[in-house]
Amino acid sequence: MESLPESLLIRILATLPVPDLLLGCRLVCCQWRNLVDGAALWILKCQQEGLTGAEAQEDAENWQNFYFLSKKRKNLIKNPCGEEDLEHWGEVENGGDGWKIEELPGDFGKEFPSEEVHKYFVTSYEWCRKAQVIDLRTEGYWEELMDTAQPKIVVRDWYAGRRDAGCLYQLCVKLLSENQDVLAEYQSDTVTIPEDNDASWTEISHTFCSYGPGVRFVRFEHGGQDTLFWKGWYGVRVTGSSVTVEP
Repeated sequence: MESLPESLLIRILATLPVPDLLLGCRLVCCQWRNLVDGAALWILKCQQEGLTGAEAQEDAENWQNFYFLSKKRKNLIKNPCGEEDLEHWGEVENGGDGWKIEELPGDFGKEFPSEEVHKYFVTSYEWCRKAQVIDLRTEGYWEELMDTAQPKIVVRDWYAGRRDAGCLYQLCVKLLSENQDVLAEYQSDTVTIPEDNDASWTEISHTFCSYGPGVRFVRFEHGGQDTLFWKGWYGVRVTGSSVTVEP
């Protein structure tokens, strides 16, 4: 192995699983440690696993972080579309008749843009809220990664009214420290959907960047109500909520 050209050795190492690279190969010698820590090996692994694309910039400072973040990317919101009733949603405020889960498209509603979404949450005649707090370490995003790389934290939500009723909607997302101190925050304006709306689904999104060290939790909260104060569930509809950590 010592006589192999470095480029060939990188190709051999790139075929190995990540735990073997980090816990085994990296400890063999200084040369192997430098190769495992270097960009060339991780660029090759990204190429082999189809992780390169428009987001994989040539000047990426840490391709190892890019690889891990790309492989781990998933929606950290649990039960985003009501398939499990209100499971995983905490701090639930049930104004009026409270939250309800309905099947798409619903009365006076419109189908969702993605066929993978089948249900939504709907609010009532007084303000309804619900929240989730995501523990980033539990999800596998270690402290050094969050403090130094500060990967993008991308938040998305979808909301809609029904054609026969007006409603209100609001989103608030906070990045929290170990002690639950607010380090960064995004709060949308209160969106007013008029009574004569077409029931179209609208996506709202925000990307947190350069938020500083110390982020350990993400708190996602949304809610709304109708504006006619009708008994039942004529308020804003929400579904497809997501929080992702991205390169």
